[in-house]
Amino acid sequence: MVFEFLDARLKPIEDKVKAGERLSFDDGVVLFQTPDLLGVGRLATIVRERKNGDNAFFIHNRHINPTNVCIHTCNFCAFGVKPDAPNAYEKSLDEIFSDAQAYQNGKVSEFHIVGGLHPDWPYKVYLDMVRGLKERFPDVHLQAFTAVELDYLARLAGKPLKDTLEELYAAGLGSIPGGGAEIFAKRARKKICNDKITGERWLEVHETAHGVGLKSNATMLYGHLEFAEERVDHLVRLRELQDKTGGFVTFIPLAFHPENTNLHFLPPTSGQLDLRALAVSRLMLDNFPHIKAFWIMISPKIAQLSMSFGADDMDGTVVEEKIIHAAGATTDQIFHQREIIDMIVESGRLPMERDTLYEDTHLAAV
Repeated sequence: MVFEFLDARLKPIEDKVKAGERLSFDDGVVLFQTPDLLGVGRLATIVRERKNGDNAFFIHNRHINPTNVCIHTCNFCAFGVKPDAPNAYEKSLDEIFSDAQAYQNGKVSEFHIVGGLHPDWPYKVYLDMVRGLKERFPDVHLQAFTAVELDYLARLAGKPLKDTLEELYAAGLGSIPGGGAEIFAKRARKKICNDKITGERWLEVHETAHGVGLKSNATMLYGHLEFAEERVDHLVRLRELQDKTGGFVTFIPLAFHPENTNLHFLPPTSGQLDLRALAVSRLMLDNFPHIKAFWIMISPKIAQLSMSFGADDMDGTVVEEKIIHAAGATTDQIFHQREIIDMIVESGRLPMERDTLYEDTHLAAV
């Protein structure tokens, strides 16, 4: 049976995909603008299955958000607040260690740690946080501090970024999350997070991290004030850095949640856009091993569907996520391992439990 595209512009893109050729910027714009979503999904599935077969990965992890106090005021963010805000919080190191211990006695694969840029915390707090967690949980991978946080920590430490990264790495930092990328394009970035480091600096931080031996993830925030061309520009720049360093492990498109932000007048993303962002990412990022559907942002149902739209990872159990929920996310804060496995099986894929860097993977009991 020959698949018929609803949009003739997808046929030459299909020829490239089947030949393993790299898609162009213009191809990416077509993929974001075509009405033929199922056609885009079909193309993404070709690449997804070429790279990862029927495997669908997940991890047993726990999110820790040490503080929501932040020096920045980003228009897209509902999490960060000033120190005098009624909902401001800051956890002591003992509280952070207790949080880590509380979920299944600390027996998880990964602690995922991101938070605000606290105006009063010295660099030593962050270094002691990493050291303390690694000493208490030596077998748990620490994925911590976005590029925005790392840039800030280097300034707090009064050291070059490379030296700061090497010190954190030696203390137990295992890898870098992808947050803070938002959208690289200056026009849109100025409107949603003008205080934050530039897209160029985000890329520089990750390139430096790769240079000291740290792997990292990458993200893109979509569904706010960006144009399709700016999304494609973002993906192409990530692809170019991956060509250079090979240090990215996973890409995660992040759906914008407008509630409780300065952009509250915008509508939430549609399921159609969520699936398209994942599929186009899989097609454009030919040198990224994995594409993750972050269920806590797009819902478990859309994440399940995404296994047929280019994604091969459903993230993990998470537990007590604060950042997206501050912006009105209505998903649960924990996704039990059994639920993830059942949803993957129902989607026709193989549930593969993994560690952070996909170095230890195994078929989960179904």
